[in-house]
Amino acid sequence: MAVLPIRIMGDPVLHAPAAAVEEVTEEVRQLVADMFETMDAAPGVGLAAPQVGVGLRIYTYTYEDDEGQPWRGVIINPDLWMRPLEPGAPDPDEESEGCLSFPGERFALRRSERVRVTGIDLDGAPVQLEVDGWRARIMQHEFDHLDGILYIDRLDDSDWKTVQKIARKRGWGRPGQSWTPGIDDLDA
Repeated sequence: MAVLPIRIMGDPVLHAPAAAVEEVTEEVRQLVADMFETMDAAPGVGLAAPQVGVGLRIYTYTYEDDEGQPWRGVIINPDLWMRPLEPGAPDPDEESEGCLSFPGERFALRRSERVRVTGIDLDGAPVQLEVDGWRARIMQHEFDHLDGILYIDRLDDSDWKTVQKIARKRGWGRPGQSWTPGIDDLDA
C-alpha cells in the first residue's frame, strides 16, 4: 500500500465527472487499498478516487460514532438518494465541513440529513447504506467528488469569495497542485 498525493482544487480530475468502474480488477483493489492508506494518513473521513488523480467512481469512508464503533468501507459506482434539504442557513457549529482537496479550511454547508447509497463492494456484491447525520454528510461529500463537484462549489457567495482569496494566496486553483499526507505540512 502507498500514501498517494491528494489533488488540490483546480486540478482537472477534480472538476470532471468520473467514469464508471467496468470491472473490479487487481488494479482497482490496489487503488482502494492505497486510498484507505491515504485517507488514514491525511487523516480524513472519506476519499474519492478523483482526489488521488483517478477519474473512477469509487470512494472510501471511515467514521467512528459517539460510542467508538468504527464504520468503514468502499463504494464502487454509487447512486445516491437524499431527503430534501431543510430550508435556512447552515449552522456553522453543526454543519461545517472540510475537504482534503481544499486542505486546512472549513465552511458551513447545508446537506440533507438522511441519504441512501447503493453500489458494489470490492467483491462485486451489492452495497446499500441508509444513514443520517454526519454519515449522510460524508456520503454526499464523497459522491459530489464523483460528479466533479467540490463542497466549496456549493457555498454561498460570501464564503465563495473567501475561498477564492485563500486559493489565490496559496497558489491553488490551477492544474498540478497536490499534497502528500505525512510529507507535506498543510494542516488538512
